[in-house]
Amino acid sequence: MGSSEADARQARERRAVLLIDHGSRRAQANALLDEVVGLVKQRLGAGSIVEPAHMEIAEPTVAHGFSRCVEQGATTVVVHPFMLAPGRHVTEDLPRLVAEAAEGYEGVTFAMAAPLGSHAGVIDAVIERCEAALPDAKAGES
Repeated sequence: MGSSEADARQARERRAVLLIDHGSRRAQANALLDEVVGLVKQRLGAGSIVEPAHMEIAEPTVAHGFSRCVEQGATTVVVHPFMLAPGRHVTEDLPRLVAEAAEGYEGVTFAMAAPLGSHAGVIDAVIERCEAALPDAKAGES
């Protein structure tokens, strides 16, 4: 593919982010994903497409979340498993569910992002949360 073809394809491409967690019977746990979706959308900008989905137990399903991305004009859906480890759900279940969801949309592609894992931001968050759990330790340092 020549440079001009690649540029034209990129110009037609509209990316979406589909954040998927496990899903819970607890509404409060599921609401966290909606909060994260809002924060990601805010960082990416008002015109961005960012949707939530739950792998099981709760709505919206992976298929519904994928569909909502396409309905908003997405031609590429970047799927992020909002999970820590690359376990069976991340390596087997989610790729299968996303592939099934994508079957009905000719010309729409998807890419699987890595789970959160040991990303530097996660490590920073772990340290920050541990420090916050001991507020007296901070006060004693002054």
